[in-house]
Amino acid sequence: MEFFIISMLNGLSYGLLLFMLSSGLTLIFSMMGVLNFAHASFYMVGAYVGYSISKVVGFWPALVLAPLAVGIMGALFERWSLRKVHKYGHVPELLVTFGLSYVIVELVQLVWGRIAVEFRPPEVLQGPAFTLINHSVNGLQMLWGAAPAEMCRAADAAIRVVCSPFPATRGFMMLIALVMLVSVWLLLTRTRIGLVIQAALTHPEAVESLGHNVPRVFMLVFGAGTALAGLAGVIGGSTFLTEPSMAATVGSVIFVVVVVGGMGSLSGAFLASLLIGVIQTFAVAFDYSVGSVATQLGIQLSAAAQANTLTKLTLSQVAPILPYLFLVLILIFRPRGLLGTREG
Repeated sequence: MEFFIISMLNGLSYGLLLFMLSSGLTLIFSMMGVLNFAHASFYMVGAYVGYSISKVVGFWPALVLAPLAVGIMGALFERWSLRKVHKYGHVPELLVTFGLSYVIVELVQLVWGRIAVEFRPPEVLQGPAFTLINHSVNGLQMLWGAAPAEMCRAADAAIRVVCSPFPATRGFMMLIALVMLVSVWLLLTRTRIGLVIQAALTHPEAVESLGHNVPRVFMLVFGAGTALAGLAGVIGGSTFLTEPSMAATVGSVIFVVVVVGGMGSLSGAFLASLLIGVIQTFAVAFDYSVGSVATQLGIQLSAAAQANTLTKLTLSQVAPILPYLFLVLILIFRPRGLLGTREG
């Protein structure tokens, strides 16, 4: 039972990290119609800028300052580059963001090097948030923080004790993602600026006639979307690993999230992020193959079938391709995505 709970929480925390990334990308696409190929690169920049700021003033100021810095970078890029190619259509927009992603990677390697940097979370986030203790006699119990070593040792060989800690950094990641979700929703639906942003999406001429600067609104939206990526970078970089390849690691997955959830749908991105995070986490945890399942079911496979590579392929080995398989199925059977309204 403790394995299922910890795996589910790990899957949800990974899914919420994907949502922090994909929410910014979804916001930019829904408001501007721009699919930002450099979005994952802003995630990486957020991690490295957060690392540098934390060395000077600590982690907590870096959690605020790094996303602001990345957001300003994104707004400046929209103002001086993306806006100039917008009139030529979507292909030039894709190409300029695609080129930017490579420029950012090279600049990061020039400034911080090609190897990983040690971006440590603050002391309060180091260690487990809680520990699940599964005792064969006393049952399942939860203990806040780390469990004492004696509680994880069985006094008798006949007693089974399993301690499963849940990292505090993952719990913090989940909390920030949920706070961000509520904040973005309230901003877009309950504030004047949110109403202006939504109106600029569908009726830009009317909004401009009322005295609002629509290009500036779009610049702020792009900056806010990249700032969300920077926030995810600070949290993801301190939780996992801060290295130049971190953008490539999540870059393709967040596009899967956006398409599966529905292009431009924030609620769809949230649902797709959780689904992909949980599915991929559980797939990695299970080491079953067609051959092993057949054996457990009492099905006798031939010698040729047992030697076949496909029957020996485990679920954990195919886990990395599951999001993309999910993407293909969604595009075939529901092109609009789970909760989307656009056809792509």
